[in-house]
Amino acid sequence: MSATKLLLIVPLTAAFAYISLVGLMYLSQRTLLYPGASTTRPPEHASWGENVYIRTRDGETLHGLYSQGEPGQPKVLFFLGNADRVSNYGFLARALAARGIGLLAISYRGYPGSTGTPSEDGLLTDGIAAFDWLSTRSDGEIVVLGQSLGSGVAVHTAGERPAFAVILVSAFQSVVSLAQTHYPFLPVALLIKDPFRSDLRIAKLRQPKLFIHGRRDAIIPLPSGEALYQAAPEPKQMLVYDGSGHNDLWDARMVDDIIRFLESPERGVPHLSP
Repeated sequence: MSATKLLLIVPLTAAFAYISLVGLMYLSQRTLLYPGASTTRPPEHASWGENVYIRTRDGETLHGLYSQGEPGQPKVLFFLGNADRVSNYGFLARALAARGIGLLAISYRGYPGSTGTPSEDGLLTDGIAAFDWLSTRSDGEIVVLGQSLGSGVAVHTAGERPAFAVILVSAFQSVVSLAQTHYPFLPVALLIKDPFRSDLRIAKLRQPKLFIHGRRDAIIPLPSGEALYQAAPEPKQMLVYDGSGHNDLWDARMVDDIIRFLESPERGVPHLSP
C-alpha cells in the first residue's frame, strides 16, 4: 500500500469510527439515561405503604407506593433517580411516618408497574400527574423531593404547581451540561433528546429549597449541583456531605436533615449533622 493511500485511509477510518460512535450514542441515549426502565417488569412489591395507580393526562398509568401520614401534616412527593426503585425507601417512609409525615414515591412511565416509555416530556407529565393526585388527598403542605434524574422532574413540578418547599438531592444543571462533562469529545448539544434544563427552570422556584450533594459524587459532580444552587432564588440552603458520593448519601444523618427541613423549611436546617 502506498504512503498516499495510507494517508487517505487512516483519517477516513477515524472519521467513520467517530461518526459511528456518534450515531450509536444518539440511538442509545435513552437506554443510558433511563436504565431502570422496563415495561416487562411487574410492579414493585408494597414493602411499605400501599400500592396506588395514577393516571396521566396523556393516558399512561403510573405505579406508586404511598404512606398517608397524619392529617394536617406535610406530604413528600419523591421523584427517584434513573435506576432506582420505589420499594427501596421503606426506611424513609418509616422515619417520616414517625413524625406524621406522608410519602408518595412514583415509578416513572416505562418503569416497573407503569405503562409507557420514558422521555423528558413524559417524566415531566408524570410529575404533574403525581402532584395533582397527591393534592386531592392532602390537607397539609406538599414538599417535592427529587434525587439525581428526579431533581429535574422536581424542579419542573415545583415550578408548575404550588409545592410548599423543594428538596434537591444530587441535582444537576442540565443533562446537556452533564453529558458534556462525561463525553467532551461528542457534540452532545446536538444529540441530546432530553436536555432536562433545570438551570432554565430553577428561577421559578420561590419556595424554600434544600440542596444536598456528596462532595465525592463522580456521576453528578458537585460543581453541577453548586451551579444550580447559585442559579436558584432565595430562600435556599445547601448541605455538602464530605465523605459521600452519588449512591451512598442515604443514611440517618441525611434523613434527620431532611426531617428538620420539612418541619421548619422557612428556618432551614440549622447545621449539618455530624
